[in-house]
Amino acid sequence: MNIAVVNWRDPWHPAAGGAETYAWEMARRLAAAGHTVHFVTARAPGQRAREEIDGVRLARMGGPFSVYARVLAWLLPRRSWFDVVLDCQNGIPFFTPWVLPRRTGVICVVHHVHDRQFGVHLPRWLAAVGRFLEGPVSRWTYRRHRSVAVSPSTVDAMRQRLGWTGPIHIIPNGVSVGAPAGIRKSAAPRLVCVGRLVAHKRVDLLIDAVSELRERWPGLTVDIVGRGPEEARLRARLPEGVTMHGYLSEADKERLIASAWLQVNASQGEGWGLCVLEAAALGVPTVAFDVDGLRDAVRHGETGWLLPEGADLAKGVSAALDELAGGRGDEYAARCRSWAARFSWQSSAERMAELIRGRPAPAPVRAVPAPLREERW
Repeated sequence: MNIAVVNWRDPWHPAAGGAETYAWEMARRLAAAGHTVHFVTARAPGQRAREEIDGVRLARMGGPFSVYARVLAWLLPRRSWFDVVLDCQNGIPFFTPWVLPRRTGVICVVHHVHDRQFGVHLPRWLAAVGRFLEGPVSRWTYRRHRSVAVSPSTVDAMRQRLGWTGPIHIIPNGVSVGAPAGIRKSAAPRLVCVGRLVAHKRVDLLIDAVSELRERWPGLTVDIVGRGPEEARLRARLPEGVTMHGYLSEADKERLIASAWLQVNASQGEGWGLCVLEAAALGVPTVAFDVDGLRDAVRHGETGWLLPEGADLAKGVSAALDELAGGRGDEYAARCRSWAARFSWQSSAERMAELIRGRPAPAPVRAVPAPLREERW
């Protein structure tokens, strides 16, 4: 089949995150299965307009906002090329059904609902436009098309906050990391925070908690991995014991995470929280707030701890450290690895391929403790 994967960015874009990893893992595995795959996306400074990687043909064009119109203009003269288009919604979808023939299958891939986050990142008037496009316009545009969500939280948000009525299939993230050889946990408590440095990730909450945590755990250190528009502001207010690493290679990032006692994710909401699954694969539990996506990725009391929204983060992290220091670290590490082992990119790509062929996505037998229904694990 001829397939187009349309996504806001590619994994090599300086602002790439988990959504880009998801889209790329689907694309390259579909290409490996024999399909012709185009990955249509924005173009960052220094990136080639055309390139082929892992059998996937990349077409890059436009910036953060102009990419939407540019992609539709690119698709229009090629509208007869594609059998299926994966239209990835990163807050706002590409509205590809507007330029495609009715025979072309369109699958809208939604990571998480952005309605509450538009107000964090955009002026009030532009946030209102974003909510209108994400809500009523998207609902009408994709009403006859199938959708994919990455977690039950995303399904709930699509149904309740966007009024989505069409079929939604859950195809989760995978994980591809393994514990590096010879890495031991640090002697003193070590926290790690991994992700894009943007406002809704609320890294400030972790930074604010450090002084209180170091009163209880004097040798405690914190490593923050990632880059983004908040980086300079956060660097200017780092307390003692906190290191900001910026971008790290995958190998260096895995070694750093594997040596940590605990990952902390203070985000106000995710589609899933890929960093949680990656840390779990390395035997590292996560403390997070009980919000969309993270409540799916973290199994409270088994692979980490979920705090009520608005709870004191320092107290929550300190309680988790007490458990780990009390001899339960190996127990949590084993459960984390077992949970992460239930997810694989290959399994998710195979389920996406089934959906592309017009069949319901099969239940992820290895990925969940109960059979998958349309809207639940």
